[in-house]
Amino acid sequence: MIRIPRSKVVYSFSPKHSPAAYAKPGEVVVFETIDALGGQIKSENTSLESLDWTKVNPATGPLYVEGAEAGDTLVVDILDISTEEQAVILVVPGYGALHDKKFNPKVKLLQRRRDYLLFNNIEIPVKPMIGVIGVAPPEGEVPTGSLGAHGGNMDVALITRGTKLYLPVFVKGALLAIGDLHLVQGDGELCVSAAEVSGEVMVRVDVVKGKRPRYPVLELEDRYAILAFGKTLDEAAYRATEEAVEALKRAHNLNFEEAYMLASLIVNLRINQVVDPLKGVRAEIPKKYIDIDNILVETKQS
Repeated sequence: MIRIPRSKVVYSFSPKHSPAAYAKPGEVVVFETIDALGGQIKSENTSLESLDWTKVNPATGPLYVEGAEAGDTLVVDILDISTEEQAVILVVPGYGALHDKKFNPKVKLLQRRRDYLLFNNIEIPVKPMIGVIGVAPPEGEVPTGSLGAHGGNMDVALITRGTKLYLPVFVKGALLAIGDLHLVQGDGELCVSAAEVSGEVMVRVDVVKGKRPRYPVLELEDRYAILAFGKTLDEAAYRATEEAVEALKRAHNLNFEEAYMLASLIVNLRINQVVDPLKGVRAEIPKKYIDIDNILVETKQS
């Protein structure tokens, strides 16, 4: 089994990064991750002014997956997520869904007790998930705090143990990196942070040749979710809807009008996050009506 230590981190997704490790399709890889604040907060008395904000959102990697080429799909099967027992959440004036409100900066340490996270005396069931997961874009670099077609800081609460993520490949080797684990997060990540925690992610990687999705796609037990984005929630919802309609056209050999109608009956739009410069919306389609092959688009001969 391949293990990438938390000392191997990047702060952007880019084809310029040298691989931290290499894997063949079908191999299992463990990513050791640091919390989104770079492990800098040890006390609730920590001043936000004292933080090195260039060390925020570290992602472990990148992993070079042999055989992955531009136009392919990288399949990331999330086998397990383990975390430390203490998490941190904070609020920062000027950020979050209520960014225009006047409030004070605050840091809060949260403790895990078996299957629950304690917030004061409130017990919240834990559901460890991955906030940052993505591949290199075709050129340049995208900060790990941003999201896009490559994945990145998507903050989708459903990216958790037992799910499978399909990422479009833009460069040779894909260059997968993972970080920003949360013990629990609600859809939206309203205050700009969740229960930020360090931990480990175990995945199995694979490659689908000659086809890729326009946006990252998440496979759950009973449905697929197309993870779209935009400068506004309206734009993100538009893109998610557009891709869902196109997939239904391919799945059922429908014209646009009928696929649009069908989408109105069976597709659910959900908010991923509302606090980053690009907003995230997912279109969920039950597996009863679609297959992953209807979402992946052929790009070349395998």
